[in-house]
Parts: sequence; structure tokens; C-alpha cells
Amino acid sequence: MTEPAPDAESNPESDTESPADTRAGSVSDTATLGPEERVIPTWTEPLARSASAPVGGPLGVHAAIGRHWFWTPLRVALMIAIIGLAVSWFGKAACVQQFYNEDAKQLELDWRSNRPFTAMCYSDIIPLYSAEQLDKGGFPYKTSWFDDEGKPTQHERWMEYPVLTGLFQWVNAKLTDGWLRIAADGWLPTGLAVTVFFDISAFWLALAWLVTIWAVTRTARRRPWDAALIAASPLVLVHAFTNFDTLATACAATALLAWARKRPVLAGVLLGIGGAAKLYPLFLLGALLVLCLRAGRMRAFYSTAGAALLTWAVVNLPIALLYPRGWWEFFYRNSLRGADPDSLYNVVSQFTGWQGFDGPLAFDQTPTWLNAVSAVLFLACCAGIAFVALHAPVRPRVAQLGFLIVAAFLVTNKVWSPQYSLWLVPLAILAVPRWRILLGWMALDALVWAPRMMFYLGDDKKGLPIDWFLSFVVLRDLAVVGLCALIIYEIYHPTRDLVRLGGEDDPAGGFLDGAPDRYVLKVNRRLVEEPVA
Repeated sequence: MTEPAPDAESNPESDTESPADTRAGSVSDTATLGPEERVIPTWTEPLARSASAPVGGPLGVHAAIGRHWFWTPLRVALMIAIIGLAVSWFGKAACVQQFYNEDAKQLELDWRSNRPFTAMCYSDIIPLYSAEQLDKGGFPYKTSWFDDEGKPTQHERWMEYPVLTGLFQWVNAKLTDGWLRIAADGWLPTGLAVTVFFDISAFWLALAWLVTIWAVTRTARRRPWDAALIAASPLVLVHAFTNFDTLATACAATALLAWARKRPVLAGVLLGIGGAAKLYPLFLLGALLVLCLRAGRMRAFYSTAGAALLTWAVVNLPIALLYPRGWWEFFYRNSLRGADPDSLYNVVSQFTGWQGFDGPLAFDQTPTWLNAVSAVLFLACCAGIAFVALHAPVRPRVAQLGFLIVAAFLVTNKVWSPQYSLWLVPLAILAVPRWRILLGWMALDALVWAPRMMFYLGDDKKGLPIDWFLSFVVLRDLAVVGLCALIIYEIYHPTRDLVRLGGEDDPAGGFLDGAPDRYVLKVNRRLVEEPVA
């Protein structure tokens, strides 16, 4: 690989603006964009055009745009999101209903008749309150307990979530204690501690999703109405409060916004914080690496990657030093997990009778071969994505590669918890803003929840057989792979990319937006240096 000339990279903080930066970088609010600068969904999206019929049809050619004193695209999207999040909360609320147990003479959660599955309201947040010993008041990673106590499978446990997610749960448990103390004096409504814990957690998770929408709207620039699809996503209706994943989506989305605004250190800090909550935001560094390599903007990448890794270390190091065994639990438990029901490995196993790469495993035995195969497949996909990024005729956009990497991880990983699909939603909106296609995928992905719950109910309780559930899993995976194929097609045919069709290069590109290529992978698969325009 030929080294660039000494002046090939300028300081990231002082790079000259590209034409795209001059055009859109100074716009502080998409409400100020005129009709010639903003994409109008009712003109370009058949789905939006049809949906506008009850309110008068598509926007008129002579309509005034961006002059309403309040209803900007962002505020409309946030309003839709608040309605969607409220619906999502009501969907989970059936699992925090209470009843008075006459035998035990106390209030209890009403999980009789398998309510979490029959009402499809299951949320990890509810059982984790006691399962992670949060109701006991101990500090995560320091406090341990025994599962299956008194049984041959008895084993010691610690908090099994990454540091920030574990601390998030602990803080909410402390807020729950404070709420109940104040409620005991009659100042606040009260209920079971786990109900209060769920509601407090849901409030912060909803706020994180609103931050995600805000960041995507600001990043999309000329396409602010695309954020409405995030707000109304069927996946949010089902999974906003299934686990704690909106914390990570907020970090990843704001990191992309910071990168788009040419703030590489801030972007790295946000990625590091997100990586301390869920690992997936750190995968976006892979997209930035190959794109910065192609554009000769490696100094910006080093700033972001260094800040991300330093932030992740600063968050994790105190816990790792003080409570090393508790800190390691997340990694240890993940290494022990077998193929989850939602994984393709389990699909193949169930449909063929195959016993897996490791065969039958004893309790607490690590699936070594499964771990290795899933890691190798993911790395192979990343290598293929890097090839596409360096070989394509036009440099791909950041969101396109980000979606491909995260999707590759989910498809090849041995675990695809249903709420993980939320990771893809903001990236999908930025990568391939085709409303009908995205809505179809999100609806199908959300529908996996129904056969999943019915499968967990069990055949003896009139639940669905596993074949129904696995069939939906396969359809979900095929839909995600189809989106990846569409993105790769648009990468190689940039004139079909709706974002570039509007005259932009890469709204989330930051230093990459409008930058000339420096290194391109030619047909002979060698990296060669391109002349600087």
C-alpha cells in the first residue's frame, strides 16, 4: 500500500468544508429548509402519498414549507413517538398488574395462567428486578448469589450485563426505594416495588428512544420526515421496553450525529458510552475505519477510535479493578450460552436434528466450536463488507456500512434476542430510506414476537409448536439479508440511492462527506493510491 504524501491528511478539526458541508452544514434546524432543499415524502414515497389522503393528500406545489411556528418534522416525529411509546407501555403493563393473594396475605404480580405469554407482555425488566438481586439493595458486580441453590446445578452468579446497563438497573432500583419511602407517607401513588421499578426504567428508556429520533432527524438533514418511520416503527411498539437496548441506540445515533458534525472526539466518547451499555455501538468503528482509509481521513478515525476505547476503559476499569469476577460475568455468561431459539444455528438444529458443532453439552460447558464458528463467520462478513467499501465505484455512506456490519453480527451470532432488532432501525432509516420496504421488514420482525410467546407457552397449554416460531425467524432473517442485498446494490449503483439522488454525498459522513478518494481497491485487489482531485 502506498503511503500518502505528508500533506494528504489535514487536521480533522480544520478540514476544509466540502460543497456538501457548505450546502447543509450551516443549517441548524430542518424547519428552515425550503422545498427545493427538503425531500417531501408525499411527493417521493408512495406509502406517504397514500397515507396523506385522509388529511388532504400530497403537499401542494405552492405550499409554504418550514413556516409553522411549532410543528417541525422533528416535533411531529417526537409526538408520534410518544404515542407509540405509550402504546408500547400499555402492551407491557399487563405483566405488572397486581392481585391480592389471599393465601399469602400479600400483593403479588398477576402472572397467573401464564399471563406473560398469553398476553404477550413479557419484559426482561420485570423478572430481572429480583433475578439480579436488585430488590436486595446490593451493588451490582460486588454482590453475588447462588442460582439453583441446593441442586446439582447450583452455581454462583453476578450481574450479567455490561457495566452501564448494570448501573442503570441499580440506579433505578435505588430510585424505586426512594419512591416507595415517599409513597409510604401518602405523597405518591404506590404499588409493588417491581411495578415501580419497571415504570421508572420505562421512563428513561422512552427518553432514550426520543433522543435516538432527535439524532437521526438532525443527521438526515434533507430527509427529516424519515424519522417518523422510526417513531411509528412496529418494533418500537413491541420491544421498546422488552430490555434496555434503547440506551445503546441513543448513544449510537448521537455518535453518528457528532461524526456528521465533524466532532470526532465527541463521537468517540458517545460510542464508548454506548459500548459500555451494549457492545454493538463499537461495531460502527469498523465502518469508519474502512471509509476513512478510502478517503485518506485516518486522523479523524484515530481521534474517534481513541476516544471510544478510552471512554469504554474509563467506564469499565473501576468495576474491573474493584470487582473483577463480577465485571467478567457478562463475558463469561455470553461464552457459555448455546444457540438461542432465535439463531439460525438453532433453526438448522431443529429442522434437521443436527446436534450442533459441539454436540450435547453438560451443564456450564462452553460451546467452544459454536463460539469459534460464529466469530469466524462474523469476521468473514466484515472482510466482505470492507472489500465492498474499498471496491465500490463510489465510496459507500457511513450508515450503509454500519447497517451491514450490525446485520452481519445479528445473522451470524449465536444469540439474536428479539429486542436486538431495535439496533437496526435508526441505521436502516439512514441507510435505505424506502418506507414501504422498511415498514414491511419491521412489521415482519415485530410479528416474530407472537409465535415466540405462543411457543414458550408450551404445547401442553395450547401453545404453538416450535416450527411456527422458527419459520417466522427464517422469514425475519431473510428480510434482513434482503435489506443488506439492496444496500449493496445501491452501493454499486449510487444513482439508485435515494439519499444521493437528492444531490447529497453522505449526510452522516462528516469528514467523509464530499471528500475525494485516496485509496481504492482495484479489480486486481490491490490498494492503490488515487490522485487527489
